[in-house]
Amino acid sequence: MDLGRLRTLREFADRGSVTAAARALHCTPSAVSQQLRALQGEVGVPLTEPAGRGLRLTDAGRALVARADEVLAALERAESELDTYRSAPRGRVRIAIFQSAGLMLLPGLLSRVAGHDGLEIDVRDVDMTPPEVPGLVADYDVVVAHRDEHAPEFDSSRLEVVPLLREPLDVALPAGHRLANQRRVELAELADERWISVDFGFPVDDVMRSLAIRTGVRPVVVQRINDFRITERLVAAGHGIALLPRYTMDTRRGSGLVGRPLAGIRAARLVEAVCRTGARQRPAVAQVIEELRAEVGQLTA
Repeated sequence: MDLGRLRTLREFADRGSVTAAARALHCTPSAVSQQLRALQGEVGVPLTEPAGRGLRLTDAGRALVARADEVLAALERAESELDTYRSAPRGRVRIAIFQSAGLMLLPGLLSRVAGHDGLEIDVRDVDMTPPEVPGLVADYDVVVAHRDEHAPEFDSSRLEVVPLLREPLDVALPAGHRLANQRRVELAELADERWISVDFGFPVDDVMRSLAIRTGVRPVVVQRINDFRITERLVAAGHGIALLPRYTMDTRRGSGLVGRPLAGIRAARLVEAVCRTGARQRPAVAQVIEELRAEVGQLTA
């Protein structure tokens, strides 16, 4: 089987459409369709089937994608063996990171990477939901992603997931709030509060919906803001309360904000480094992930 056609099949699987795969491969949709048809002719079984106005993988197509990952990962390992002859990891590593993790980890990570001659990172902040992560992995070497700890895990058959951090989510209250002096707050005590959450589908909102299902207390969401720094200012000004990550919430003296854990409830998001199977065989990628883990270790210590 032609390796180029296998790569085309993998891009189609990662991105979900012929048009998106064509953009990633810098070619036309007709060229992608031609490659898929040629690969189907090689293997002798249907790999795609009509789905609405587009295509989707058949069972055989999904099985071949899994094998294509193995073949292409083996090729990447063979190519990366040349890197292992160097005394230190070298090259550029592309990273996608969601904004609050960037706020938490990126300054220290950049300092750590600067200590490795020849190692560079190219970082983009991306407002990502968990379903978007596999598509981002197609464009980046490492994706720092987050999800509700009760949400399904990322597909480990095609992705390699390195746990970085379980970050508790605390209730952010204005400093003068009636519950600000309590060590912990009950969700029932907040039933009549106005909440500020994130957009639908993002992990913190997933946690809030999960809490509502588990406790029967449904928060009244009045604003949806994805930038936690804006949310902090709104809470401090008395425009609502919020569920915010513990390590990135600004509760310093004078911030006008206090964070309090929820009593009797585990509420957290998981922060993970996600990459394609075989990507960590490249020394530069492995080193960046180790530096991420070291930065998290220092943060949580």
